[in-house]
Amino acid sequence: MPAPEPRRYEIRLAGTGGQGVILAGIILADAAIRDGKNAVQTQSYGPEARGGASRSEVVISAGEIDYPKVLAPDITLCLSQEACDRYSGQRRENGLLILDTDHVSRAPTTRAVRIALTSLARDVTGRAITANVVGLGLLAGLTGIVSRESLEEAVRAQAPAGTERINLKALTAGYEAAEDV
Repeated sequence: MPAPEPRRYEIRLAGTGGQGVILAGIILADAAIRDGKNAVQTQSYGPEARGGASRSEVVISAGEIDYPKVLAPDITLCLSQEACDRYSGQRRENGLLILDTDHVSRAPTTRAVRIALTSLARDVTGRAITANVVGLGLLAGLTGIVSRESLEEAVRAQAPAGTERINLKALTAGYEAAEDV
C-alpha cells in the first residue's frame, strides 16, 4: 500500500493595505521552512496599496508543493471587513476562520474565532500595526501549523529592523490569546 500524500495546508491572511498581511505571510512561510517543511507564499494587493484590499497566501506541506496557489483555505485570518466579505466564504469545509473584531463586525458564519487583535496589539505593544503578528501567534497557537521557536526566529529575521522586540511581544500575546480560546 503506498504511503499517504503529505497534508497540504492552505492559509489566507487578508486585510487592508498597511495592516501587514504580506509581512505576516512571509513570516509564516519562513517559519514553516525553518521547521523543515516546504512553503510557498504569494501575495495580492489592490492598486491603492495602502487602504485597498490586500492578501497573502501561504501553502505549507511536508511534501512537494505542485501548485502554489490557495484553492480552499484551511485557515483564513481577516483583519478588515472588506477582507472578510471578500474571502471568508472561500474556505475549506470546517476551515478555521479568525476575525479581528476591531475591524470585522459581520461574518458569514457563527463558527469563527473572534478576537480584538488590534486592541490587543495596541495594549501589549503600543502599536496597532502589530495586530498582524498577534494574529500569527493566535493562528499558530490554535493550530500548531508551525513551531513557536521557528515562528519566533522568523519574526526576528523578517520584522523591520528595530521592531523585533515589539513584534515578539505581539507574537506572545497571540499565543496567550490562543490559550484562552
